[in-house]
Amino acid sequence: MTTHTEAEIASQPDCWRRAVEDVPAGVLPEPGERVAVVGCGTSWFVAMAYAALREAAGQGETDAFAASEMPAGRRYDHVLALTRSGTTTEVLDLLNRTGGRTTAITADPETPVMRAAGRVVVLDYADERSVVQTRFATTQLALLRASLGEDLAPAIADAEQAVAAPLDAGLVEAEQITFLGTGWSVGLAHEAALKMREASRSWTEAYPAMEYRHGPISIAGPGRVTWMFGTAPEGLREQVEATGGAFRQSGLDPMAELVTAQRVSVARAFAKGLNPDEPLHLTRSVILSS
Repeated sequence: MTTHTEAEIASQPDCWRRAVEDVPAGVLPEPGERVAVVGCGTSWFVAMAYAALREAAGQGETDAFAASEMPAGRRYDHVLALTRSGTTTEVLDLLNRTGGRTTAITADPETPVMRAAGRVVVLDYADERSVVQTRFATTQLALLRASLGEDLAPAIADAEQAVAAPLDAGLVEAEQITFLGTGWSVGLAHEAALKMREASRSWTEAYPAMEYRHGPISIAGPGRVTWMFGTAPEGLREQVEATGGAFRQSGLDPMAELVTAQRVSVARAFAKGLNPDEPLHLTRSVILSS
């Protein structure tokens, strides 16, 4: 029987196509605006990726924050909030006390974020039954990448490859995995590590690639994997392999490589006798009592 998580992972290429075809006008951050992007958990990591992409595209200063950690009193032209459920306490609190232009991206049009944000983009077709986010996270990032003028056709083709390719048994059986990224893929590295922890209770870490040699490489060794999202710094593969550890780097778009990591997280859950649809200690949304 296919789990909800597996089905949602497999549906991502189609969701990305729909997002690219339906980028809303006049809602998302405009070129030149000073922007803060906020979210919690997975949404924070997507915010990190988008912020790096937007700045690299020359569209303006863009900061990413966990919703609970956005500095009070710092002025932005536009606050973009990412929230699948539309009910997350920290995101709603931030929107309710933020002046100026605000936009939220959510999956559910029947939630409080519809009133808290000035404008809302609803990606209800990418909503999920799973607690563990997969397709909603990547679909909103596909939308945001397309809004920056990116051609997502190569990434979608890579995602189709990622959902169909056999999984490397070494990734499923590894004792420990460290994910690395550069620029916008740092956020995706953090998200991949989170998926492994949520779905399979795996020991995972994530770092900017150039920081890995500043201490974390001490974890590398036999039975452990260093997984690079994007192009690795020169010499890093050789240094990892010298420890006896495995090094993974594919030619896929980093967002498609995240799909592979999602699939590995499910396979690792099954190998441990866990149900990825029922992650321990987690709920779909964190709603705090006042």
